[in-house]
Amino acid sequence: MRTLALSVFVLAAALTRLLPHPPNFAPITAMAVFGAVGFGRWRMAILTPLLALFASDLAIEYLYHHGMYPRWGIYRGMWATYGTTALVALLSRFSRGTRRVSVMAGTTLFASIVFFLVTNFAVWARGTRFPHTLDGLLDCYIVATPFFRNSLAGDVVYAAVLFGAWALAERRIPGFRPRDADTRPAAAT
Repeated sequence: MRTLALSVFVLAAALTRLLPHPPNFAPITAMAVFGAVGFGRWRMAILTPLLALFASDLAIEYLYHHGMYPRWGIYRGMWATYGTTALVALLSRFSRGTRRVSVMAGTTLFASIVFFLVTNFAVWARGTRFPHTLDGLLDCYIVATPFFRNSLAGDVVYAAVLFGAWALAERRIPGFRPRDADTRPAAAT
């Protein structure tokens, strides 16, 4: 029951990508952090956010081809997004087992920075807009900085909603609690 509920939370977050939102204000990094912390098995922690991301990309692609969405869902550089999402999930596993708000906030910030650095490195490496020099890489990061603000804001909002809603669900539904938890849900501190 817990695994299914966590999966539904992640998929629901992914499907919010279909709603109007500011550029880069998306749940991708927050889904990876939430999955990494919530799922007991590392394979589920990595695969669930990736599958949810893919489902939302397919939905976006379908809507785009039917004139109902402004951009495509399947794109050339998606390997960088998927690879970085998996990397974020792996790195976020180190936060598993805690419920401290400060740890979740720090993990989300770290994950946002990793996502920004890796995906923009991929833009620089595969693109022609910036010269393939150190100065070109730095220019790429500088140009991308305004997008990082929205990305970080989205990560913080989605992480707060996912972790907050999950904490409430665990308190109300005993089947959502980890198997090793006692009868009282842990307090988020």
